[in-house]
Amino acid sequence: MGAAVELEAGGRAVRLSNPDKIYFPARGFTKLDVAQYYLSVGPGILRALRDRPTTLERYPEGVEGESFFQKRAPKYLPDWIPTAHISFPSGRTADEICPTEVAAVIWAANLGTLPFHPWPVRREAVDHPDELRIDLDPQPGTDFKDAVKAALELRPLLEEHGLRGWPKTSGGRGVHVFVPIEPRWEFTGVRRAAIAVARELERRMPGRVTTAWWKEERGERIFVDYNQTARDRTIASAYSVRPNPNALVSAPLRWDELEDVSPSDFDLATMPGRFAELGDVHADMDDHAFSLESLLELSRKDERDHGLSDLPYPPDYPKMPGEPKRVQPSRAKKPTG
Repeated sequence: MGAAVELEAGGRAVRLSNPDKIYFPARGFTKLDVAQYYLSVGPGILRALRDRPTTLERYPEGVEGESFFQKRAPKYLPDWIPTAHISFPSGRTADEICPTEVAAVIWAANLGTLPFHPWPVRREAVDHPDELRIDLDPQPGTDFKDAVKAALELRPLLEEHGLRGWPKTSGGRGVHVFVPIEPRWEFTGVRRAAIAVARELERRMPGRVTTAWWKEERGERIFVDYNQTARDRTIASAYSVRPNPNALVSAPLRWDELEDVSPSDFDLATMPGRFAELGDVHADMDDHAFSLESLLELSRKDERDHGLSDLPYPPDYPKMPGEPKRVQPSRAKKPTG
């Protein structure tokens, strides 16, 4: 598959084995193509990953081969890639890599990493998220345009609470909106804020947006996946290559272009040109850190005035205080007469 090559990344040489290995058969993209793509968007992907514990989604044989998530840093991790010690809901712990230079991204690409899944925390404060991540997930019968409509309604909602969001494509049919926040709250507090904004968006877009955790209740609506803010839940980073046949990427966007784009506009071949022309359109995210106080007050109001408390956690989580019954509605016991 070709002799190994060395790529220069930020003054550091990184070895790339089997550079000619085909990763995307439908497009003919190789491992080398993936690595060179990440070099071309280096400042952007590093901004999204810097100092964040990061799970690697690896496809060592390409998108048509087996894949796995690597949470723990491998034993052969170079000494110039730092790690952070994190804990999972199960109580287990791990040391995850925390990229601080583009060379770390290329090193991971050599392992077959396509999407990067950073935690919403920095390695110096692993229990206090500094991003509120809102995942607008189209359900069957809806599509990217429906997610865009929800995002455009979400934007003024956030502004009413003193917040600003940065949108991006998911690399699939969805839209992600990230809000940089002060790292004052733990995961449970950030999740409460996400639920509050999701419920308010649901009220403003009845029949088009839902917070229903159970798929059987969602219908043809955009699901606001509030559990993406729970501990150990991550969203593919900006600029991540997604494991679909056409090598689409998660593309950071400006609000004024959201209505005019399609996820297929952004892939391994087209994103380097966009980045060369515009740079990282989310480059200023780290210049901001907003408060969640207004959303948390909205959460308290929902509980006080509407009886709306917590929502179910994912099934692999331990039972959480105040959580409603975690039972699929169609399987729940019906009250007897």
